[in-house]
Amino acid sequence: MTIRSFDDLPEGERIVVRYRLPASGSDSGPKLSDALGTFTGLHQDGDGAGIATIETRSGPVQVPLADITHAKRVPPPPARRRPRP
Repeated sequence: MTIRSFDDLPEGERIVVRYRLPASGSDSGPKLSDALGTFTGLHQDGDGAGIATIETRSGPVQVPLADITHAKRVPPPPARRRPRP
């Protein structure tokens, strides 16, 4: 399910977001990245821009709402399988 607004998204939802990375001098075209994890909330930076925080396996990722191109809810991760003896 595509997320249309983060205002109505409850904390604790598992989501994936695709967002634009900051441009560097010699880049040709937009660079994108993904963050998969648990949505932990919204806050504003010093300029009043909205920022979404996603708790990923490697730690929290803060993504400016203006840089998000796609976002959707995803199901819980599959259960880990036990190794065979």
